[in-house]
Amino acid sequence: MKKIISSYFLTLVGVGLLAGGLYFIKTIEDPQGMLRALPFICVGLGCGIFGHGMGEIIVRTAMKNNPAAAKQLEIDKKDERNLAIANRAKAKAYDMMVFVLGALITAFAFMAIDLIMVLLLVFAYMFILGYNTYYRFKYYKEM
Repeated sequence: MKKIISSYFLTLVGVGLLAGGLYFIKTIEDPQGMLRALPFICVGLGCGIFGHGMGEIIVRTAMKNNPAAAKQLEIDKKDERNLAIANRAKAKAYDMMVFVLGALITAFAFMAIDLIMVLLLVFAYMFILGYNTYYRFKYYKEM
């Protein structure tokens, strides 16, 4: 019961952060100092927290409605083959992330930090997730 409440709480916190960030982006005319980045950080955190909370709620509901699928999911989570695939994909993604973030930091050293910074961080993060997904499917076919 406590997990269910925390999932709903996380979802509400995510929506609140997202709404607050969007509100401040639209209402603050000339942000100075910390207020230049804070609304965008709130939007990013709000999206992430909301997605995590909703994902937990959806998974919990699906497992409650289908006990056979829940049992199979639990077996798949603890399967050594799936763990090896996940670890290998994470290792490849991490190796790639080191170079991508290094290049991004170097690029930030040569340009003014603005909205571009936030967008580049988002695109770099999505690129790393795509790289991880690609190798996960590749290793799944091999093993």
